Amino acid sequence: MKARVLLLILLLTGMILPFSGASEEKPLVVASIGPIASIVGEAFGDSVEVVTLIPLGADPHEYQLTAEQVELLKKADVIVTTGGHLPVEGKMADLKKEGVITGELLLIDDYKREGFHYLPERWYSGKDNPHGTWLDPDNAVAIAAATEKALEKADPANAQEYSPRFEKFREKVEAIKYAYSGFVEENRSAVINMPPVQYAIEWLGIKAVASIKPEEEVPALGIDEVLSKANEFDIIVYSLQSPDQLKKAALELSEKSRKPAAGVTVFWEGKPYTEVLRENTVSVLRVSEKEIVSINRSSGGFDLAYLISALLAGLSLGTALGYILKS
Repeated sequence: MKARVLLLILLLTGMILPFSGASEEKPLVVASIGPIASIVGEAFGDSVEVVTLIPLGADPHEYQLTAEQVELLKKADVIVTTGGHLPVEGKMADLKKEGVITGELLLIDDYKREGFHYLPERWYSGKDNPHGTWLDPDNAVAIAAATEKALEKADPANAQEYSPRFEKFREKVEAIKYAYSGFVEENRSAVINMPPVQYAIEWLGIKAVASIKPEEEVPALGIDEVLSKANEFDIIVYSLQSPDQLKKAALELSEKSRKPAAGVTVFWEGKPYTEVLRENTVSVLRVSEKEIVSINRSSGGFDLAYLISALLAGLSLGTALGYILKS
């Protein structure tokens, strides 16, 4: 009799436990593009399921939603955009208003509440630059912060998980910012080959003063036109994902102006955000070190992180140690 009771308990336990586990689904987060997905993925890890909407290599300004993707968006708990300027993001905003999308849709106002900022296109009437905003580390943190709040709202049962994960991500980004600040002379400037690159350099203190392609809908400038202003810039920075013609233009400008050029990653898939942030930063700094300028650092706890980060990124041991000793 006891054996039968025990067997019955085991059978019931075996039936109940799998059912309980199956009900604990992770929140589905849909990101417009790969870099946004990398921010969400690194910040919240395996606590969420992240899906990218626009495939790498597709033109995000031309991409249109498929019927299958609309169905995916209907299932999403949180949708993380670049801010809302892409056509697919405008369509998602319409679907949200119509009640087709019921999940949390994050747009520019959500990010601005967390410290997100635009940079002015100085070469194109000074309007806000909506391209490549995620390359600025402060904007990446703002996007992650807004996502944290949306996850807590969409998944209140696990709300306590998201804040600690966000804080770890924020600390990693801040450590990288701290590590690489002070490497660039004051008043350094650059020509970029397309607007997104601006966000990869200005947080380092390098001002983008011209862009070979001023805007998405505007033809590229001629090299000679930019070359005539060679005394106004120090370096050239180009997107590694830009069309071949624009990459060649940047390298030709570098050769003719005798100014160094650096390539940065603007679009990617499957790499952690902080890894790309480090790689881009080192690429730019390597061509900017006309004279490395240090700044005073208080012992705020990032010294070791700075040294390790600098070494991993490929800067010389002497440079890294020199900065630590001057702190």
